[in-house]
Amino acid sequence: KFKKGRVVHTMGWPLGRNAGGGSFIYHFENNQVLVGFVVHLNYENPYLYPYAEFQRFKHHPMVAELLEGAKRVAYGARAISEGGWQSMPQLSFAGGVLLGCSAGMVNVPRIKGNHNAMISGIEAAEAAAAALKAGREGDRLETYDAAVRGGAIARDLKKVRNVKPIWSRLGLWPSLVLGGFDMWVANLTGRNPLGTWKHGKTDAQATGKAGDFEPIDYPRPDGKLSFDRLTNVAFSFTNHEESQPSHLKLKDPSVPIDVNLPDYAEPAQRYCPAGVYEVIEEGGKPRFQINFQNCVHCKTCDIKDPSQNIVWTTPQGGDGPNYPNM
Repeated sequence: KFKKGRVVHTMGWPLGRNAGGGSFIYHFENNQVLVGFVVHLNYENPYLYPYAEFQRFKHHPMVAELLEGAKRVAYGARAISEGGWQSMPQLSFAGGVLLGCSAGMVNVPRIKGNHNAMISGIEAAEAAAAALKAGREGDRLETYDAAVRGGAIARDLKKVRNVKPIWSRLGLWPSLVLGGFDMWVANLTGRNPLGTWKHGKTDAQATGKAGDFEPIDYPRPDGKLSFDRLTNVAFSFTNHEESQPSHLKLKDPSVPIDVNLPDYAEPAQRYCPAGVYEVIEEGGKPRFQINFQNCVHCKTCDIKDPSQNIVWTTPQGGDGPNYPNM
């Protein structure tokens, strides 16, 4: 079953019309296979459970046959900044710069970001070296911004800039047709016939009200191909000293129960891939609990919380997940 170097990408199933996304399966070495599943965070249904969609994906006959008899050795999760050209922020600030995927330099159609991450590192190093040579320190490396927005990274990302916005706003099939047309014309002529599409709204704003959707009935994990979240979190080898302050801050502690629970069925219970957030019945009343020790630093909560009430901060002491082979 193992074929070193084999790469498989899929789109859609089992998400259907619930969300955009797909999977990747990479055959590394020593009989190790990396299986991952991506769910676009602009989904509307607050009952969607990205982690459970991933577990369901592993029961597809093709994937189940590959994984039969295998054992899991690691687990992890993270948010991917794939907004592309339109979403890139100012890249430099006093004393530092944003590189690669932290600035959203992923080329979505190519499912690739390493090339731009490396180029951005080179451009930042050149800008820093020039600043040091000029006797400057602690200011903005504005030449780095200019190099990214006028060089190889710009040429790569501007051609495909409409693929993700079209997918987000119109769905998978229109994106394949319209986005593909726009991308290939841009590759051939250097101009995007559809201009520049906007993303429309943030992932948090895209979340719909619970009353407009039906809960999704997900199958229970079988313990062979699919597993519960907490069991998998143990394979991320994450650790946070329990005596430290929680690095997950609430702007208003009342919002999860008073707003998110009645309006959105508190989606933090589901969009977190590590089971950090729970709604617990206590004395006949719901209480919002944050198990920050489980956090695998994916940053999804900071992005998807519909009330934008959760702020992800850096834990003290460098605690967090430890991915030995991911």
